[in-house]
This record gives sequence, structure tokens and C-alpha cells, in this order.
Amino acid sequence: MCEAVVKPIHCKTALSRTGIGGYRYCLNPYFGCAHGCLYCYADTILRFASRAGKWGGFVAPKVNFPQVLTRELQRKQALSGRIILGTVTDAYQPAEAEFGLTRESLKVLAAADPEAEVELLTKSDLVVRDADLLGKLQNCSVGFTVTVSDDGVAAVLEPGAAPPAARLRAAGRLAAAGIEVWAFVAPVLPGITDAPGVLERLVSALSEAGVREVYLDALNPYPASVERLTAAYRRNFPRAVKSLERYLADPSGYLGALSGRLTALARRHGCFIKPPRPWDRRRFTAGRR
Repeated sequence: MCEAVVKPIHCKTALSRTGIGGYRYCLNPYFGCAHGCLYCYADTILRFASRAGKWGGFVAPKVNFPQVLTRELQRKQALSGRIILGTVTDAYQPAEAEFGLTRESLKVLAAADPEAEVELLTKSDLVVRDADLLGKLQNCSVGFTVTVSDDGVAAVLEPGAAPPAARLRAAGRLAAAGIEVWAFVAPVLPGITDAPGVLERLVSALSEAGVREVYLDALNPYPASVERLTAAYRRNFPRAVKSLERYLADPSGYLGALSGRLTALARRHGCFIKPPRPWDRRRFTAGRR
């Protein structure tokens, strides 16, 4: 996969209201994403953007983001409501190592209100770099999106993201530092994520890393995502093609069959597991619901 084109921009707002259930605000220090996940449906927002480019092939760091966030927080008498970082982009994608916009934003939040409810959702182990700041935010948690536990499979499905093994190590390090960690298995890819033994190994690895809450989300059957996935399935995972077809034909029935396995896994590993539900176009999942 080619490296994403990085082109810095300036933003007018930082702290945005969100309609995602359970959250009041979202922070996205970057526009675009370098992960190139085949199942991603975020490219649908490109129709509202003034810039052109293939989603997964460009990243626009909002270089004045921390300064804008500072001004916005200074105008607020109190910061109420939960904040989530990383809804339409990953706050810890590779460009963060150079630009540090997420780290600077965490500094701003910690200085403004150490008791602010802040959640992060990422596919990167770079978040460990900011363990010092996360520890200053008294009501902070970090979620790791992990679709599969196999690094080789993940390299096909999400070529620009950190390997799952690195994410699991990062989760373990943060948990050991006393920071709450949770996991988002998203999307559940039929025949891949839920193949025999795969989901069991994933939940076991998450539990060993200190994760006690696991949330699953179903595949969004957005046409462009399905087209990319179908091609990848046929090329790399031919035995799973029929599972994908069954899911697309009957999402409710397919996901319902998972419930018994998930209940057993939760009991075995002593963790809470919320099963996925079929997607509809009215909801956007970016974390815990």
C-alpha cells in the first residue's frame, strides 16, 4: 500500500457536538486516514468535503487544532458531557508521531478540567506514549479496535494500521499503568473474525491484556465497503466467501447465531461482552454504546 499523502490544514472548530449515543463532544485532530481499512465506510463523508482524494490515501493534520481547542474551552464555564477522540479518523494514526496534535490536545484537556470524561478509540500502539497525560485525566479510558488477532490477516484488511499484537501489548501496558482499557471488535467479519477458534483466541488475548469490557459491532453493508471486502475475500479468504454472503442475505439471523458463543466466552474469561446488532443507516458506531 502506498503511503498516505500528508497535507496540513487549519481548522475553525475543534470541540464538536456529536450525535453518537453516550457522548456530547468529539475531537478529530486529523481529517482523512492512513489505515486504508477495506471495510471502512468513512469515505461516505467525502461528499461533504471540499477536498478530493481517495479515503485511506490522504491525511490532513489540523495544525492549529490545540490552539482552537484552548480558545473554545476558555469560553466554556464548565465542560460537561463525555468526549470521544477518534470518530471519523484515528487520533493516533502515523501522522501523530510527527505532528503530536492529539498529545497537545490531551494537555489542553487535562489543564482545563482533569475530571473531564474522555475516551479514546484507536488502532495504534502510539497511545502508550501519552500514558503520562492519560493518567492525569481522572475519568479517561482507552479503547482499542481489534478486528482479528492474526497480524497477517490484519495486514490484508487494515494495511496501514498497527498490527493487532502491538495493540494488545499497548492495552496491557496501559492497564498495568492503571488506565482503564476496553476493546471494540469491529466490524465482525463473517467467516474471518468469527471463524472457529478465532473469536475465542481474540477474547482470550484481550482478557490477558487486562481488558474487561468488549464491544462488538456488525459489518456496515455500505456498497463500496462490500465491494472491496468481497474482492479481498475471494482473493485471500475464499473459504469465508459463503459466510459473507450469508451475512449479507440475513444479518439478523447470522449475528443471532453468535449470541450463545459470546455468552460462553464472557463467562469463561470474566468479562462483559456486548454482541453486535445488524447495521442500519441511522446509527454511527464509534465506541461504547
